[in-house]
Amino acid sequence: MDRMAELLRVDHLEEDRWERSMRVGWLDMDAVRSAQVLVIGAGALGNEVVKNLALSGVRRITVVDMDQVARSNLNRCVFFREEDALSNMGKSEALAKRALELDPQLEVRPLIMRVEELEVAEFERHQIAFGCLDNIAARLHLNAHAYFHGIPLIDGGTLGTAGKVQVVVPPTTPCLQCAMNRTHLQVLEKRFSCTGADTSFYEPKLAAEITTTSVIAAIQVREGLKLISGQGDRCLRHLLYYNGLTNDIQELEVPLDLDCPVHARREV
Repeated sequence: MDRMAELLRVDHLEEDRWERSMRVGWLDMDAVRSAQVLVIGAGALGNEVVKNLALSGVRRITVVDMDQVARSNLNRCVFFREEDALSNMGKSEALAKRALELDPQLEVRPLIMRVEELEVAEFERHQIAFGCLDNIAARLHLNAHAYFHGIPLIDGGTLGTAGKVQVVVPPTTPCLQCAMNRTHLQVLEKRFSCTGADTSFYEPKLAAEITTTSVIAAIQVREGLKLISGQGDRCLRHLLYYNGLTNDIQELEVPLDLDCPVHARREV
């Protein structure tokens, strides 16, 4: 009787941290809690993605970023504080430290490095990756490695009040390189010399707006939860484009390019 009375208490459901999430019929909370997730980029988008993952129940997250916190990050990065900028704390370190405030059972592992420096073993130990990067070269590196290792990649990007999300699920969907156009190639030509050595060139700072970042990160994480929960057939198949100024959301078709070097490399 005492146990029955406990179950019938009005406030009993409020004591379970995940009670509302478990009411979402398709969401597999056991799979979500056991998932190992890789987040590349700890800026505005990475902050929002990790926040959403943590609040959704994901417990094991690796965050990769080479940069340090700057004051200009503080208006759009939920986990960064003034003291982080003053102490030049690494973005991934600051994010990992503050994410524990959301859930003390989180395991957030910060790696201060470029995605190009990430060891192959890191791709092999994670089951899904989130791209939160701001340059094409890093995106394509992540795309190629994730695709080769068969890891779904959910890539996001923003520019002012516009943003995009693409879900890449090897080997069935188009990858990021399939969607590349001539403008992307021109940027890469500036980034790399004819010898393949990395070169420096000036890139102007891009407009950033927090509500757009929040929308794009929310879509990224929701698509990730679908994949983790075995609902991949409900995911985006092409490129989602969001225009916050006009409130338009479109899914733009990206053809699967069988001549894409990423696909060809995986077939070898």
